[in-house]
Amino acid sequence: MTTSADIDPADLAERLDDAALTGTPIPQLADTHAVDVDAAYRVQQALIARRTGRGERLVGVKMGLTSQAKMAQVGVDSPILGQLTDTTQVTDGGSVDISGLIHPRVEPEIAFLLDRPPTPGMPFTDAVRAVAPALEVIDSRYRDFTFSLPDVIADNTSAALFTIGQWQPIPDGVDNLGVLLDIDGHTVQTGSTAAILGDPRRALAAGIALAGRHGPTLRAGWIFLAGAATAAVPLTPGAHIRATVHGIGTAAFTTTGGTP
Repeated sequence: MTTSADIDPADLAERLDDAALTGTPIPQLADTHAVDVDAAYRVQQALIARRTGRGERLVGVKMGLTSQAKMAQVGVDSPILGQLTDTTQVTDGGSVDISGLIHPRVEPEIAFLLDRPPTPGMPFTDAVRAVAPALEVIDSRYRDFTFSLPDVIADNTSAALFTIGQWQPIPDGVDNLGVLLDIDGHTVQTGSTAAILGDPRRALAAGIALAGRHGPTLRAGWIFLAGAATAAVPLTPGAHIRATVHGIGTAAFTTTGGTP
């Protein structure tokens, strides 16, 4: 088995990139490589470098595994950081083609708009300009949607697509806002922003720390997805998806495409 010191991040990034481009699942990296967390973030950086080399532009970052429900769902126990590009953002109320995805699932989130490059200890209201409801489509590139912590970090935290609702002024509190996930008018998940590390502002602090260790450098104007408030739900074609965050608003999209 290849050790973390001996792995080629560019080679593993190419495998993950090809899997996403072709919609073809691959074996978990941990099956053949002893990839630790630091090495996994190097693979993630190499993966994003491939994508920006094709013309994609970084527009933000996302936290993963910030809720107990999500940690239990995928069998890991530590928050992680991924990266968002412009080509993965879907207009609020738009459509999402899931035909090229492998294991598409959706989860409701809360998003922050960074007012300036945040630093450790910076007050939340100094770092964040606005908040919004959000939806994230996740899609692991691994077989059977199973992976280790380094696997999912290398795979850019299973990031696929995301939608941001209307930006709103920061409310008095974001620590316990009710969250609903509706599919075709039926509520399929209920939760609270308190599920995001107890308070989504802690997700921002955790993201700042992770970015400081592993990159990228956070920038003013970037989107920060704080993490899921509920477990993720599988997506099917022809569905209308809506997230509601109490006191902030909604974000929605419709799925198109064939059965993944």
